[in-house]
This record gives sequence, C-alpha cells and structure tokens, in this order.
Amino acid sequence: MDLTICVLGLLALIVDGIRCQGVYAPPTVRIIHSGHACNVEEERHTERVYTIREGETLELTCLVTGHPRPQIRWTKTAGSVSDRFQDSSVFNETLHIAKIQRTQGGRYYCKAENGLGSPAIKSIRVDVYYLDDPVVTVHQSIGEAKEQFYYERTVFLRCVANSNPPVRYSWHRGREVLTQGSDKGVEIYEPFFTQQGETKILKLKNLRPQDYANYSCIASVRNVCGIPDRSVIFRLTNKTASPSIKLLVEDPIVVNPGQTVSLVCITTGGEPPPMLTWVSSNDSLPQRSVMKGGTLTLPAITSDEAGVYSCVASNNVGNPAKKSTTIVVRALKKGRFWITPDPYHNDDHIQIGREVKISCQVEATPPEELTFSWLKNGRALRSSERMVITQTDPDISPGTTNLDIIDLKFTDFGTYTCVAALKGGGIPEISIDVNISSTTVPPNLTVPRGKSPLVAREGDTVELECLVSGKPKPIILWSRADKEAPMPDGSMQMESYDGVLRIVNVSREMTGSYRCQTSQYNGFNVKPREAIVELIVQYPPTVEPVFMEMRQGLGRPVVMTCRVLRAHPSRVLRFEWLLSNRLLHAGAFDAQRDETEYTIRSLNRDGWGEYTCNVINEAGAGKCTFQVTGKAYPPEFYYDTYNPLWQNRPRVYGFKLQWTQMNPNAVDRIVAYRLGIRQMGLQRWWEQEIPVDGTINKGELMTHNLTELIKPESYEVRLTPITRFGEGDSAIRIVTYSAPINPHLREFHCSFEEEPICMFTQDKNDDFDWTRHSAATRDTKYTPNTGPSGDRSGSRQGFYMYIETSRPRKEGDQARLISPFFNVAPKNPYGITNPPAYCFGFFYHMYGKHIGTLNAFLKQKGQTASEGLVWSLSGNQGDRWKQAKVSIHPTSSFQVVLQGIRGPGIEGDIAIDDITLEEGECRDPPPNLSAKALSTSCHIWLLCVTLVLTLLEGQR
Repeated sequence: MDLTICVLGLLALIVDGIRCQGVYAPPTVRIIHSGHACNVEEERHTERVYTIREGETLELTCLVTGHPRPQIRWTKTAGSVSDRFQDSSVFNETLHIAKIQRTQGGRYYCKAENGLGSPAIKSIRVDVYYLDDPVVTVHQSIGEAKEQFYYERTVFLRCVANSNPPVRYSWHRGREVLTQGSDKGVEIYEPFFTQQGETKILKLKNLRPQDYANYSCIASVRNVCGIPDRSVIFRLTNKTASPSIKLLVEDPIVVNPGQTVSLVCITTGGEPPPMLTWVSSNDSLPQRSVMKGGTLTLPAITSDEAGVYSCVASNNVGNPAKKSTTIVVRALKKGRFWITPDPYHNDDHIQIGREVKISCQVEATPPEELTFSWLKNGRALRSSERMVITQTDPDISPGTTNLDIIDLKFTDFGTYTCVAALKGGGIPEISIDVNISSTTVPPNLTVPRGKSPLVAREGDTVELECLVSGKPKPIILWSRADKEAPMPDGSMQMESYDGVLRIVNVSREMTGSYRCQTSQYNGFNVKPREAIVELIVQYPPTVEPVFMEMRQGLGRPVVMTCRVLRAHPSRVLRFEWLLSNRLLHAGAFDAQRDETEYTIRSLNRDGWGEYTCNVINEAGAGKCTFQVTGKAYPPEFYYDTYNPLWQNRPRVYGFKLQWTQMNPNAVDRIVAYRLGIRQMGLQRWWEQEIPVDGTINKGELMTHNLTELIKPESYEVRLTPITRFGEGDSAIRIVTYSAPINPHLREFHCSFEEEPICMFTQDKNDDFDWTRHSAATRDTKYTPNTGPSGDRSGSRQGFYMYIETSRPRKEGDQARLISPFFNVAPKNPYGITNPPAYCFGFFYHMYGKHIGTLNAFLKQKGQTASEGLVWSLSGNQGDRWKQAKVSIHPTSSFQVVLQGIRGPGIEGDIAIDDITLEEGECRDPPPNLSAKALSTSCHIWLLCVTLVLTLLEGQR
C-alpha cells in the first residue's frame, strides 16, 4: 500500500515535470506612445486616452514579451468604416499614421500571440482634436426665411464651427464684446446642437442704425493641443439680402451626342454677392466639364451625362437659391420585333385568311420625338382597312408600333420594314426587317443526339447545343435549370444566336442542368419553346496534403498518408508512390478506404528526398507531395534578455545573444550553430561556428556574447543549426545599439555585462568587495559545492556579482554594493504628500552549506548604508537562481544597497544578477526562468520515472 501511494505521488510529480517549457512564455503586451501627443490620460474609465491634433503624426508602439517572439497585429474600431490601415503597417510593432485625420480617431488594439496561452490584447483610444473655421449665416428666424427677409426688422446671426472638443463662441460688434444683457437690443442664445453641430445664435431685435456693423464670431477650444482660436467676420448692412438667380437656358435642353452644352447662371440679387456652384443629379459633375463663374460647359456630351443640373447660389443669408434644368441627349437603341399569330384562334402558325400582327420596338430619348414608318418590299406602307398601323400607348409599352394585317392573303407575303427615327434628326435611323411568307413558322427546339448528358473534363472547352428551327430564327436564352445560380459569365441569363452555349475552362461547379429557351423577340410571340441539356464535369481526385514537410532523424520511422477528399467519377482506379520519379509502390485503390499509406521503417540517408503519391481516376491524377528531410528547424531568438547590451570600451559595445531551438528533438542532435554577422549597409558576412555539447532540451536558453561591435552601428545576425544532415533553417535578427541607461529614467536594468557595472560602487567602509565574474573564466581552483555555474540566464559567458568567501575571509565579514543615486520627482510644487512606489528586484544564488546572509537596504539622502533594511535572507537556498522583489517608497533621492555577509565556512559564495528598478508597486514575481534550473528539473522527472519503473519491477 505504501508503495502504491509512493508511486502515485511520483507519477503526479512526473506529470507536473513534463510541463517544463524552459523560457517559453505566453505573450504580454503594453502600448507606449510617441509622435505629437497633446495629452495622455491613464486609466480614465478603464481606458487610456491619447489626444492628438489633426494633421500631426500618430505613433504607437506595442511592446511585447514572450517566447517565441509574438506576432503583432494592430486593429481599430469606433472609427470611419472606410478607414483602413496600409498593409505595411498592420503587422508592425509600431503603428505610424502621418497627418492623422479626424476620421482616424477611435480605439486601437494591439494583439500579440505566439501560440502559448491566450493572445495578449491592449487598447488605447485616440482622440483627434481639430477646429474648423466658423461659418456665420443670417436668417429672418431660427427656421426657414420667409418671402420678405426682414420681418419686424429682426434678424438672427447663427455661428457654427466643427470641432473636437466642443467649441466655445463669443460675439463682437466691431471692437465691442457682446454679452447677454450688455445691450437691450441684442439677445444671445445658449449654444445648442443642430445637424451641423453645436451653434450659437445672436438675435438683433428691431434693427437700429448701430446694428449695421461688422460682426465677428470667435470659435475657441481653449488652446488645447495648441489649436488657436478661429474667427469669421460678417458685415450686416441695410442692403443685406438672400441670393436670387436666373438661368439663361431652356428647360429641358435637348441635344445630340457629341454637342457642346453651355449652362449659364447669373445672380439677380443678394448681398454679400453670392457664390455660384453647379451640381448634378448624377452625384458628381462630368470629369471633362469646365466651370467658370456661373457658366458650366459640357464638351462632347454623351448619353451618360444626361440628367438634371442645378445652379446653387449662397451668401450665408437666408436659404441658398437653386434653379435647375434638364439635359436630354437624343438616342435610339435596342431595336427588336416579334410576330403574333391570330390572337383570336389558339394556333401558333400563320394561316391565310387570318390575322397576323407585327410589332416593332425601340428605346428612344426623348420618347416624344420618336416616329415610326413602315415599308413593304422597300415601298412606303400606309394604314388602311386591312393594313392597320398603330402606335402602342407609351405608358403600356413605350417605343412600340404595330402593323395588323387583317385577312392575310398570298399577296401580303413579303418583307416588312419598320423604320424608327427622331424628329430632331442627327441620330441614325433604326431599320428592322421582318419576312412574312409561307415558310414563316414558329420555332422548335431539340437537343442533338449524344449531346445530353455531355461529359467533359475540368479545364476543357465545352459547347452545349440546342437545334432551333423555324423562321425567323429567334434568339436562344440559356440559364441554369437545376438551381438559382449565375451562368459562367456571371449573369443569370446568356443569349445565343445559333443555339450554342460555349464554356471555356469548364469547372466542377458548372456540373448540372442547363435550359435553352426561345425568346419572343426577333421571333414569334408565342409560348416559349425550351429544352434541357445535362452537363457532367469530371475532375481528378482532390487530395490532402498537397504538400507536407516531414523532418525526422536517421533510424526513425516515417509514415506518409495521402487522403482523397473528393473526385468525379468517385471510383478511384489506382495509386502509386514515387521517390524522385522512382516507383516505390503501386496498386489498386481500396474502395472501402479514402487514403493510402507509405511507411519507412528506419530512415537512412537514401530516404531523404521528395515523395509523391499519385491517386488516379479517369479524369487524371491528384498528387500528394512529402518532403522528407533531416533539416533542423530554425532557432528562436530570445528578445526578453535583461539589459543585453554592454559597453566596456569607448568605441565598441557587446551584445548578449540568446536563443532557444525550435523542436530540437524532431531531427538528429544539433552539433553546432553557424553564426553569421554583418554590419548593416555592408555586404560582407563574418562567420564562425559555435559548438554544442550534449543534447539541447526544448526551451533551453543558449547564450553567445557578441563583442567588438562598433558604436553606433547596427548588425544583422544569422544563426543556423547544423546536424548530421547538414545546415538547417536559419533565423535572422537585427542588433541595434542604444545609448547607456540613465538611472533617472522610469526603468533601470543592470546585468553587470559591462565593466563599469552600471555605475554601482563598492562601499569603502566594509570588510571586502563584491567581484564581477563569469563562469567561462572561472579559476580551476574554485571552491566546489558553492556558487553558480552560469549567470541568471544559464549562460556561462554571462557576468554576475558574487562574494568570494574563501580565506582570508572570516565569519561575519561584510561586502556592500551601492547603486547610483535615483531622483524622486515631486508630484506638486509643495513637496511629496504621497511617496511614489518603486519595485526593486534582483536575482540571487545562495548555494552551499556555509551560506551566510544577503540583505537589501533602501538608503535615502542623509542615511547610512546600514539603515532602511527592506529584504533579508539567510542559509542555503539550493543550486538555482531565484528572484526577489520588494516595493519601496522613498521620499527623497535614494540608493539601493546589497550586503553580503560571510557564513561560517568557505562553501558560502553568494551571487546576484539582473537588478531592476521600475516605477509602481511590485506585482507577483514571475516564474524563475533559469534555463539551468529548468533543464535540471526536467532531468529530475526522468530520474523519477526510472525509479518508479525500478520499484515496480522489484515487486514482481
């Protein structure tokens, strides 16, 4: 029983240990701003509001953490529907909008995801501020002006300006400021909202001589975002009047295509002088139109430019004046005819002694100018008792004329011509010939033998055919008979003059029934004849995957599966597997299954290459392609390294390059990395190999220090894994130089990679000093069983600070490391009432049986280094890096002090790394990201598994 409980407990630990993912972490995100912000309000109604002036540059940057590097996407809501980002800016970390417009205001979201956990999303609302020039309009009343402008000699001056934020108005008469109550003859209404925006009205009651003056409306948004006030002046005189105009053109204007049309509009009244504009019922004026003064010229007019044109006059007094005229462009088009047998007998054929009617129709503009004439065998035909010519009621069937032949005789056989013309001339006539003879018979439709069903292969050109007989031959209309679906050209119906529907590059979606039908136009006006043609489109099997890359190490099995999704005919005949055109396996496809497999039991070097599976039916072959390779996946650069850049000489800098390996166990063991580096702007690459000892674990963080980089140049870094197969996929990143960290900024990071150790100093009044150290340069005579084997990130090349407790140190000796001064900026000019909060954090390593004590102090101005203890820890904490965080609340300039105290023996080295100082209270400490500790813990779980299996074996 005890053994069972032990086993269950160990299994629970194993399951928990399997989750170890190294430095892999889900994304976090925050938005920072630059550009030309007027103001940023933090957490107002749970959102951040970024205020910017219209026309300035908006720049928002999405700062992300997480590994692998998260993908970033910007989206926007609460703005103009038509507003869209440029494709190049949607997926960038920085969203850049130059000359931002008011319609681009709204809430912007930054979304980061890397496949781990849920996507991280942050938002910020962008408020675009603007102020347009105000506009003053004068009215007899607040509503519409009446016929006589001055009614009781009282007028209203209305001022409107579009703005954000809301505008404030003020009125001036000359140099005099007008306020409510300052003049009994003036009344100022409180602002209210109209469809045009917020407005303010000035009422002048019973006009007096002094009321005739210059009135200024000043619009102000109180200089927010530096937006200056805007003003407009209106001069009110005893001649002020609303506009009136006159058109010097006819209405309507009827012209022929190609003519030049000039529309003349003049003002007949209005003070101030009105502005004249032209508008069209076609939404916009023609592109070739020319407007000069009140004259609009339309050169070489076309039928599309016909419509209503309006002249509008406005002087902001009363309502605008508007007068319109209609331009009609003559046209004749779409001539057609139909023959109607005797309507009084149920017979579709023309018979001697019975009536027959010929109808002729055209589209005419203007319809009132349309005239028809009839000819028989080229000679004019007039209406008589047996030949009755009528024109149909325009409301019922516009543009139609009929010729009724009463009591048809043999002498009536011949060719009848309908001629359509416009009275004004200048437009070509339309002539339609209709033959009436003993051979004039209604149409009939048939499908030729063997043409239905019609079988074709996808991609072929097919012809669906209906034989049409009769005289005259009607137009054939083709449509889908089996469903409401468009024809191949996208329309619901297609016309054919020979009964053939030709489809180029036929597709599987075109399978179905097609209806051919006679049209009543250019033929008999009888019940339509129709026939059905079936089309069957065969296509090769559709398979998946179309392409798949399979990465695998030597000696391992590989299984490739090709699946059939659909095919027509659905009966698949056979399959074949090939490697580089060499046949491996072939056979008949199993009708009971929809897939075929090929297995490599143990992959060897000859097994690498491109495998093809062809699944074949009568229409062709569907192809699955598998690329089997031993190529390693690309490395994943780690972007969340604490303070990766350091400077140890004036003209050069170093960079801590860190990465993990994507799917390291998918292929053979990675034996080395090829590192390439080149200075941006230059062509030459410098390369070196970085050897790898042992097996790389998933999530294990690797480090290589780049040195001798020239300030302030940027570098492109390329990293390529190498296995027995050869080179794998490369990853590239840019290393950019940045200036040294200023300790007075909002965030301070120090990882001790630079020689000056971030301006930390050794206390001169302690017993010994902290030592800057790297595991790669450790003395071979170092004390075992104490101290770290790498820096906080697990890198042997990385630096950290530690206290060396070997002789001559003795128990109780102290070493103190003091930070530079940090300034605390007062929130108000009268001092600090609520001290600001800072989060002081660092990583520590306290391993060894003689570990003493590590203390952290807050040293404010006027205090000693031993005052203000904020954190303390003693004793052995295990062979791993751990993180400490503590909130501090300084009231003046301050320093932080780290004190190491030697324990009772030599196995008591204490190390610190990655010191941080950030504004704000500390949140929950993040999980320890020590690659060394994590990979070790993974090995512990494997040891547990071995132990459990051993115990179980012993019970048998």
